[in-house]
Amino acid sequence: MDVTLLGTGAPAGLPRPDCPCAACAAAQGEHARAATALLVDGALLLDLTPGDAFAAARAGRSLAGVRQVLLSHPHDGPAVEVPAGLPQPGRVPDGRELALLTGHRVRAVALDAPGTGYAVTGPDGGRLLYVPPGGAPAGLGEPAEPYDLILADVVGRPDALAKLRAVGAAGPTTDVVAVHLDHDVPPGRESARRLAAAGARAVPDGTTLTVGSYEHVPDVPRRTLVLGGARSGKSVEAERRLESFPGVLYVATGGSRGGDAEWTARVRAHRERRPGSWRTAETCDLVPLLTGEGPPLLVDCLSLWLTDAMDTVGAWDDAEWADGGERALGARVRELTEAVRATRRTVVAVSNEVGSGIVPATASGRRYRDELGRLNAAFAAECEQVLLVVAGQALVLRG
Repeated sequence: MDVTLLGTGAPAGLPRPDCPCAACAAAQGEHARAATALLVDGALLLDLTPGDAFAAARAGRSLAGVRQVLLSHPHDGPAVEVPAGLPQPGRVPDGRELALLTGHRVRAVALDAPGTGYAVTGPDGGRLLYVPPGGAPAGLGEPAEPYDLILADVVGRPDALAKLRAVGAAGPTTDVVAVHLDHDVPPGRESARRLAAAGARAVPDGTTLTVGSYEHVPDVPRRTLVLGGARSGKSVEAERRLESFPGVLYVATGGSRGGDAEWTARVRAHRERRPGSWRTAETCDLVPLLTGEGPPLLVDCLSLWLTDAMDTVGAWDDAEWADGGERALGARVRELTEAVRATRRTVVAVSNEVGSGIVPATASGRRYRDELGRLNAAFAAECEQVLLVVAGQALVLRG
């Protein structure tokens, strides 16, 4: 079963008409995308857009053999004219299955937003799932067989991919292709980097995919360290890297700090950003979590872990520091990094990048700065990927 992507953009296309934003300004040439529409084996058209006939011609395809046109979501604006020779478009009721004379079977998948997803099985047994913009499959509770190909709004609804992974509908060999791409993410390398972190990829308009054939699935790094200064966006970047995975355990090393209103507000903001399926553990005891089995870990952050470790060994007192405190802290850091090296879990950790600003005025402040620099270097050495976030922009240092 072959699928030609006549368009891969949001319903308004990319760039959006009359939009002056930087992402739209950069979405020219090969980075421009028409509204998403799929041509399956030349016989089934999923979503009808004004440019489908021209897009098919540019891709070396024809709509002359289309026997069924299905719409996946409500279309804003004036009605789209149906090209001569095409059947009138329709929708399949949720849960119903449509059998085509071409040997394709199409099952309508219920969503948690207006619209309908379509699971298509080809005559050769290949299976794909198409999810419309802004939607995620609803009612997923039973284990499912993995699809060969999933086309979904990975950027706008990463939780849709997390839900599919949770029931096995998206497996390690599933080719996940992002469609309905909008100006939320700048095109080019930044878009590709974010999608790769979710185990997905994007392809240009006009690309033909063979369902079930091997495609390179981006390798999601096992261990990632995200560095950045205060309010750099490092926590948002770390959360974004795991939002398409189910059951993430968010490890908050800072505790609750009762009575501190400003800290409470920070904690609340973090919680409101996280997917509802994530769990939270407030602890600095990271080694047991790293050595155990379980879902991905997001550790935020190593800076506060180090504060707790230095409190424990008496690092703020010069006499205690000299009389075994420094050796004790070194042992704790080694224990942590050895656990990171051996972990089987996916781990994303956040830490503050230090040493580029004002030299602390106190000996204890300089000691903390030095130890955090050493901890970051030791932790980074065990990670497949290291990022530095500056002004909300992630720079890849490794991986």
